[in-house]
Amino acid sequence: MEFRPILNALMRNKTGLLLIALQVAITLAIVCNSVFIILQRIEKVNRPSGMDESALFTVTSLGFASDYNLRNTLREDLDALRSIPGVVDATTINSVPLSNGGWSEGLSTQPESVPEEQRSNVQSAVYMVDEHGLNTLGVKLVAGRNFTADDVTYRTKNDKGSPHSLIVTQALADQAYPDGNALGKVIYTSIGGKNGPLTIVGIVERLQAPWVGWEKVENSLLVPQYQDGEFDSGSSRYLVRTEPGRRDEVMKQAEAKLGAINTGRIVRGLRSIEEVRGDSYRQDRAMTIVLTTVILSLLAVTGLGIVGMVSFWVTRRVKQIGTRRALGARRFDIRRYFMIENVIVVGLGIVIGLLLTYGFNLWLMKHYELPRLSWYYAPLGALTVLLLGQLAVFGPATRASRVSPAVATRTV
Repeated sequence: MEFRPILNALMRNKTGLLLIALQVAITLAIVCNSVFIILQRIEKVNRPSGMDESALFTVTSLGFASDYNLRNTLREDLDALRSIPGVVDATTINSVPLSNGGWSEGLSTQPESVPEEQRSNVQSAVYMVDEHGLNTLGVKLVAGRNFTADDVTYRTKNDKGSPHSLIVTQALADQAYPDGNALGKVIYTSIGGKNGPLTIVGIVERLQAPWVGWEKVENSLLVPQYQDGEFDSGSSRYLVRTEPGRRDEVMKQAEAKLGAINTGRIVRGLRSIEEVRGDSYRQDRAMTIVLTTVILSLLAVTGLGIVGMVSFWVTRRVKQIGTRRALGARRFDIRRYFMIENVIVVGLGIVIGLLLTYGFNLWLMKHYELPRLSWYYAPLGALTVLLLGQLAVFGPATRASRVSPAVATRTV
C-alpha cells in the first residue's frame, strides 16, 4: 500500500493528528516513568528485612510507681516472657526495626588520634539486645559467634556500660572493611561513652535499619546492652518471637502476664512487626495504587481518544471508502488502511514521547533523587502504546470495512 494517500489524508486533519500524537506522547512519558517508580516501590516494600517478621511482636513497659526498679523488672519480664507457651525467645531492644524511629551511630575503623580527613566514617543503625537477641530476631549468623551473658552490660544515664563486642550485618562489614575479613577487627565508636574500640565478634547476613527510606538501610549493628534508665527511668521495650502461627495468641498472654507481674507500670505498644512494616511502607503502597490508577486511566483515555478520532475520520470518508470498495478494494484493504494510518499517528507520538520520557526522568532524578530509567522501559512502553493504538483502531477500521459499495454510491 502506498503511504502518500495516507499522509495526504492525515495532512487534511492536522489538528486531530497533533492532538492524538501529543496524547500518545504524554501517555508514553508518564506510563514509562510511573511503571519504573511502581516497580522501584514494589522492590523496596518486598525486600527482606532479615528477621522472622511473621512471628515477631513488640511490647513496651512504662513504670510509674515510686519504688519501680527497672533493672529488676527487666530480668523478671524477660523470664516471664520466655516462659509463655509458644514463645521461642525474647529480648530487650532499644528500637524496633522497620519502625522509622531509632538510633544511628557514626563508626570508623581508625581511632580519634587519626586526623578527621583521613578517617573513613560509616553510618549504622544501633540495636541494643542481650544474648538472646539473635535468636529472637531470627537473623542468620554467617560468621563468628553470638553474644554471651558475660558480654552484656547495663547502660545507665551516667555509665555507658563500656561494651567490648558487637555484631554487624554483612553489608556494614563490607563497607567498613572492603577487603573482607571484618570478623575480629575493631570499630571505633562512642557507643560505650568514648571512641574506644569494639571488636566484631559476629556477622549476620541481614538486619535492616529502622528507617525504611534510608539508603544505608542494610547497615545495622547489635550491641550487648540493657538500657537501664538512660533516657527514661521506667521505660523498657521487649521483642518477642513466637512459634509459627501462635503470635496473636501469645501477644494477648504477654500483655496480661506483664501487667500481672508488676502493677506499678503501664503495658502498652503491643504491635506485631508485620503491622510495623505495614505502617512504615503505607506511603509507598499508596503511591503504587495512585500511579497504577493514573496509568490505567491514561491508557483508557488515550485508547478512547483514538477510537473517537478514527470513528470521526471514518464517518467523513464514507464516500472515499465506498468508491474504493466499488473499485475492488477488499474489506481487508480498508481495515489495513486505517490501521497503517494509526501506526503513523501513534509512531509520531512515540517519537515525541521518547524525548518526553527521558526528559521527565532527568527531572525526577534531579528533584527527587530517583535512579536513571533503565533502557528497556522506553521500547517496552512504546510497544505497549503502539499495541493499544492498534487495538483501539481495530473496531472503527472494521466498521469502515463493512461499508457497502452500493450504500456509498447512493450518497453521491
